Amino acid sequence: MLTAKQMQLLQFIHSRLQDGGVSPSFDEMKEALALKSKSGVHRLITALEERGFIRRLPNRARALEVLRRPDGTPVAGPANDAANVDAPRRPSVGADAPSAHTTAALAEAMSVPLHGRIAAGTPIEALERADVHVDVPPAMMGRGPTFALEVDGDSMVDLGIMDGDTVLIERCETAEDGTVVVALVDDSEATLKTLKRRDRHIMLIPANRDYEPQVYESDRVRVQGRLVGLLRRY
Repeated sequence: MLTAKQMQLLQFIHSRLQDGGVSPSFDEMKEALALKSKSGVHRLITALEERGFIRRLPNRARALEVLRRPDGTPVAGPANDAANVDAPRRPSVGADAPSAHTTAALAEAMSVPLHGRIAAGTPIEALERADVHVDVPPAMMGRGPTFALEVDGDSMVDLGIMDGDTVLIERCETAEDGTVVVALVDDSEATLKTLKRRDRHIMLIPANRDYEPQVYESDRVRVQGRLVGLLRRY
């Protein structure tokens, strides 16, 4: 029922769960199977899920549970319920150990796809990287499907959106004036700007005095989503 690679991945995940109760990370799975990218790992995981050998635990960041062993026999007991891909190893006791609150927040984090870099200056082509994900606290998620983008540029700095930030975008096809949106121009270039409609035109307004608003005929612009959150590393 399984290809050689599917069998190998299932055995690897099952072995790691038996040893420590935590699934291997995508990088570890990619390395163990000698794959060129993590997208290959995603395809194998999807195939195993469709065949009923594993399942993804809901509301957990890339969490997996093995349902059947490689020989097809069911896995008994709740040993895998806490399995979490990319979950942090148990820290040693010391000043750098995360608090119980931090550990709980990490365990409850949700995984959203990171779709490349979004221009906060002039529009650039949106690059999709479906094999890359980021972990997000549930409270920062949008009501609908949510994805993440890396900010490239400084045209939104007056709203606190800096170059290198990661913004969280809720998918939508329309938004009210004054909303910060991802706008797709001419079906090829995406930009992060404040939306404003004017007659038959759409203005994409920056939050930086060094940049001028971009004005397009309304049929050239499609809203792809609205800003719902921001992540920043220090």
